Amino acid sequence: MSRDPRYDILFEPLKIGPVTAPNRFYQVPHCNGMGRVYPNAMIGMRGTKAEGGWGIVCTEQCDFLASGDASPYAETNMWDTGDEIYLGRMVEEVHRYGSLAGIELVHNGHDTPNLYSREIPIGPMHRPMNWSLAPIQARAMDKADVRDYRRAHKAAAIRARDIGFDIVIVYAGHDGTVPSHFLAKRHNQRTDEYGGSLENRLRLYRELLEETKEAVGGDTAVVVRFAVDEMMGPDGLEWHGEGREAVEMLAEIPDLWDVNVSDWDNDSKTSRFAPEGYQEEYVAFVKQVTSKPVSTVGRYTSPDAMVSAIRRGIVDLIGAARPSIADPFLPKKVEEGRLDDIRECIGCNVCVGWTQMTAPARCTQNPTFSEEWRKGWHPENLPPAQTDDHVLIVGAGPAGLEAARAAGLRGFRVTLAEADEELGGRVTRESKLPGLAAWARVRDYRVGQIQRMANVEVYRESRLTADQVLELGADHVAIATGATWRRDGYGRHLTSPVPGTDQAHVLTPDDIMAGRRPPGTKVLLFDDDHYYMASIIAELLSTEGYEVSLATPQATIAEWMKHTLEQGANQERLLDAGVDLLPNTTLLAVETGRVLLADSLRRREVERLADGVVMVTSRMPEDGLYHDVLQALDNAPDAGMRTLRRVGDCQAPGIIATANYEGHRYARELGAEVDPVIVPFQRERHVIEPATS
Repeated sequence: MSRDPRYDILFEPLKIGPVTAPNRFYQVPHCNGMGRVYPNAMIGMRGTKAEGGWGIVCTEQCDFLASGDASPYAETNMWDTGDEIYLGRMVEEVHRYGSLAGIELVHNGHDTPNLYSREIPIGPMHRPMNWSLAPIQARAMDKADVRDYRRAHKAAAIRARDIGFDIVIVYAGHDGTVPSHFLAKRHNQRTDEYGGSLENRLRLYRELLEETKEAVGGDTAVVVRFAVDEMMGPDGLEWHGEGREAVEMLAEIPDLWDVNVSDWDNDSKTSRFAPEGYQEEYVAFVKQVTSKPVSTVGRYTSPDAMVSAIRRGIVDLIGAARPSIADPFLPKKVEEGRLDDIRECIGCNVCVGWTQMTAPARCTQNPTFSEEWRKGWHPENLPPAQTDDHVLIVGAGPAGLEAARAAGLRGFRVTLAEADEELGGRVTRESKLPGLAAWARVRDYRVGQIQRMANVEVYRESRLTADQVLELGADHVAIATGATWRRDGYGRHLTSPVPGTDQAHVLTPDDIMAGRRPPGTKVLLFDDDHYYMASIIAELLSTEGYEVSLATPQATIAEWMKHTLEQGANQERLLDAGVDLLPNTTLLAVETGRVLLADSLRRREVERLADGVVMVTSRMPEDGLYHDVLQALDNAPDAGMRTLRRVGDCQAPGIIATANYEGHRYARELGAEVDPVIVPFQRERHVIEPATS
């Protein structure tokens, strides 16, 4: 297959100051939970992006001063000459495939906890740090601090050039850096030449850009990463106000404008709250006021949308973080005319969530992300099977589909049996809920791949018994029958059944997704899950005319969604839908027409009218078939089955990304002896310094 000519523009080289990008695919700086803590994993991940055709591959934020220590977050840093070892290896891997390597120099200013360095945070004003409630306060930078900061930034740019980076990014975005703090009136009420007017508040950023250009601009491209709108109205930068004026004032200094919106919650909106290319309306003006090339992000997954953004004069480069995670080989697939092979990002922000928890990121679509070095998993290549063994997979949810796809690619003979007519399991059901349509891509990609494999047979409406599983005579059997939501209230907070939950008017998310609805008009949802499900069902029922209350034992509604950057938008949507929010509230009992609740703040019990109750607490694996097959094997030891495994939610209910990963892992391990006691991946090892006398 060859590239469709309409995508040729995506593969035109682009000159960026003294360097030339080989194409228009730009993997912008993005956090990943690896960085300096798991550097080999980070290097493997970035190298895979370059191999996949991303013309520019960048680091995450790179702290360049000990007073900008982002611990416990696993970013890169370049405090002194010791850091060139792993950063240089990343550059080597990126250059190996002909891509440009970029580094984003960052100091998070008054947001920096400095938990490791114990340095005092700095910023434009005296103020408490903002990323946590830790009792840490930043001090206002005096003139000497400003000079030292500029000197350190310049030295870092020179080290980056000497390491081999082709691009140095000077970062003033996401309301999280010293330059962005100086620029924001709410953070900067100084009365010297660095405060007051926009020109003064922009002075430090101008100095950093000009000094970086002077120091490395002959060899290295200098890129501005800048938020043109903070989506706060007149309290912050606006693209039609000071955001535009700032761009106009600096227009010709950098070699490339990488523009977005702020803060991170707005820049990385999930598909539930923003469509592809949603930032275009904010950044469209930039190319009108500068002659330099422009890039932006917006969760671009469609090559047609990418071409359109360039043709319409919005950008010259397509910036991407999440789409490059979901498919590191997206550019190669466009170039080779394999659009159907693209794993499109679903915009769930699970990658962000694990990074926020200071762990290596994962991806709902791409189970190999973060495992490139650690497990040697390549996103496109799997080891060929050494036999033509027959593999039976029971259940075509995310785990079963991925297991079938990966096992089929390896060359096994695969039979996939699904009890329902429609494939996809929970993905299909959940993608029909409000705002989750993009999640169907998890199913659609895998079904599309499987349909092209002659060695994979799919049987729909085939609910198997244990005897039928044995009759099929498969060498390997994977049970991927999923999980169901509990009705009794058992979850994180409650560890015993709630009285009354066995009544007919008590439902679960499975009931709602199957089309059942509560009686009457007043509905109480009890959320002890704290992710998206309770909120989305509350939104759904409210739009259908129910009077909905949402109770949770936590102080925050859907608290885990803070990690996916959705908590604020989610709560706003619930309020707009008229949902009555009841934090710090636990369900004690369900009765006919009412519920009994415990208000933990006021330490009292409260009665509330409720015609129906929806329990969103925890799930139980549907593993009955697995145990039935085990029993059948005991009764038929000569059946010939060599391995039997539970996969995905059937083993342990989790998020879709976990089910997909476990399905992929199952297929990778087929035919190998796996000792569960041995660590199943390469570990990062630290060099221990010799003892001093």
